[in-house]
Amino acid sequence: MNNWSKGIALVYMLAIWGCHQEYTPKPKGFNRLDLPVATYQNLPDTLPYSFEYSSHAHLLKDTSSISEKYWVEVYYPALLADIHITYIALEHDQEKLEELFKDSYFLTSKHNVKAYSIDDVIMKTFSGKTVSVAELYGDVPSQFQFVCTDSINNFMRGALYFNTKVQNDSLAPAIEYVKKDIIHLLNTLEWKE
Repeated sequence: MNNWSKGIALVYMLAIWGCHQEYTPKPKGFNRLDLPVATYQNLPDTLPYSFEYSSHAHLLKDTSSISEKYWVEVYYPALLADIHITYIALEHDQEKLEELFKDSYFLTSKHNVKAYSIDDVIMKTFSGKTVSVAELYGDVPSQFQFVCTDSINNFMRGALYFNTKVQNDSLAPAIEYVKKDIIHLLNTLEWKE
């Protein structure tokens, strides 16, 4: 066998050997989120409540078909996240309060289909308000919800939503970031007389 034939045979063997190697795909990458340092601003005085919300968010009027006068959205454009806030004046109506609690429980429990866990926690704010917080785990549309009331005049419910198809495990840093902002919001919440 001459050198030319040996060279062709070697190239042929390398080609066959190269075709039999197993292909290993690279793992899927995820987008990196650069989250800004948390800073806060006050709500305008036109609402019957006040709190501090992220200066990286925009305060929008709730434009849903069922919205009421004092419902707002705290919108994070960089994260495509919304905190939907609903407010109802109770006017000493205990039946209304019970109905609002039932509605809140129902809205949270609707996520049971996709949630693998829902943790309910009662917390006290710095100003002594009692808040019920529900943290939802799994690929649910709303990962964090809360209810705060004085049981006499004021009732507020909030829910966090991300307007993206990205799965919640990839959104975990953004969810934690906004949760901290919601806790700050609750700790600075005040009812106006």
